Amino acid sequence: MKFVIAPDKFKGSLTGFEFCDAVAEGLQMVFKDAEIINKPLADGGDGTIEVAKYYINGEKITITVSDPLFRPINASYLYSEETKIAYIEMAEASGLKLLGDDERNCMITTTSGTGELIYDALDKGAKEIILGIGGSATNDGGMGMANALGYQFLDEHGKELVPIGQNLSKVKSIDDSNKHVRLKEVKIKVACDVTNHFYGLNGAAYIYAAQKGASENEIIVLNNGLHNLAEVIKSNYNIDLQKINGAGAAGGVGGGALTFLDGELISGINLIKELADFDTTIDGADWIITGEGQLDEQTLSGKTIDGVITSAKIKNIPVAALCGSVSISVNQQNKFGLTYVSSIVRGISTLQEAMNNSHENLVNATYNFASLLK
Repeated sequence: MKFVIAPDKFKGSLTGFEFCDAVAEGLQMVFKDAEIINKPLADGGDGTIEVAKYYINGEKITITVSDPLFRPINASYLYSEETKIAYIEMAEASGLKLLGDDERNCMITTTSGTGELIYDALDKGAKEIILGIGGSATNDGGMGMANALGYQFLDEHGKELVPIGQNLSKVKSIDDSNKHVRLKEVKIKVACDVTNHFYGLNGAAYIYAAQKGASENEIIVLNNGLHNLAEVIKSNYNIDLQKINGAGAAGGVGGGALTFLDGELISGINLIKELADFDTTIDGADWIITGEGQLDEQTLSGKTIDGVITSAKIKNIPVAALCGSVSISVNQQNKFGLTYVSSIVRGISTLQEAMNNSHENLVNATYNFASLLK
């Protein structure tokens, strides 16, 4: 029997790597000679950097960059000297997690630090950069990121603007004559799992700016600013960001990366599957075993299990999902394409007790699953 173990993490409980170890332990109790391949995955959210490190086989590079409020901060990214691939998580330099609740204000926050990480990777010789853009504290349309890479955003008098949200509406022209020379040589892939427009009621400001500290009036200002930047970009680069799904991701960094980095927007799980060579690895598998902390109807919204099922369907491989909690119906399970689903929780317990016993419970659930196959 060939089993491929391909989970996301159980947030706050098990990493994807720990999930693989527990499932392998349970399988080997029943199938002592089974071929077991561990392929921990992630969808571009928190924790993806550790999974990416596993496949890139890169080292963690730490440099001093600007945080969302232009303060110096040490931030890290992954770089493989062998493959020349860099993996950068925007949240490391421009994330909401870096600010206190009273500091959240996307009128004055910037993505400059993310651009500085990209600049460093370019200088190191990166040929491919994978950029994860979740968890941002910003709504600057990617101006800060681009500015750190040599772009200048100018007002009606030709004066350079500070690259922050409140200046979006003042941009009248863009000077890219001093952009980093290697930008045209590198392939940039952007992990993007939302479809929001650049501006408008489904755009970056209206959907996400409130959680980044914007008031109702500021949301209107930011939205108008993104509209203005989109018009300048359309005039300068003949790119209509409003027609591109995902351009509004991360306060407009989706559109900014597409414009200023010539980036390609790709779902996070698909990027990680590509790094993991997942679709080749599962050839000939009898089962794929996946899992995440909570299996619900949101699971098919670009999450890890969705990506696993998509690959499995093409090769007609059954998928078993072992999850912390399960709240889908039989009809939803069949619609998802899951052959076997089980919550690993045993007995009556509190959430904390269930999380503390996740390893033991997962081994037990896997043993019972394997026994059925036997």
